[in-house]
Amino acid sequence: MTTHAVAILQVTNPDSLAQYRDKAADALAKHGGSVVQASADLKQIDGTAAAPTVMAVLQFPDRDAADAWINDPDLADVHALRRNSGNSDIYVL
Repeated sequence: MTTHAVAILQVTNPDSLAQYRDKAADALAKHGGSVVQASADLKQIDGTAAAPTVMAVLQFPDRDAADAWINDPDLADVHALRRNSGNSDIYVL
């Protein structure tokens, strides 16, 4: 069953995020994933939490594929770029 994930980033290192973006699509595709939508133009419509810098909705064929993507040792350097860009949280729905 198709699985979605939400990536929430508070960017403090834009250079690292730019390097991540150059590699992210290929890293996702390796496990059947893709970006459904990503934006830095966010509008908070409810709640009081500080808005992140960037949010993205990711899609995977299933939860196993999402787990394989995040745990793939060959992608550790790609994930490190995202993590080094600032605070990075990803939730699987």
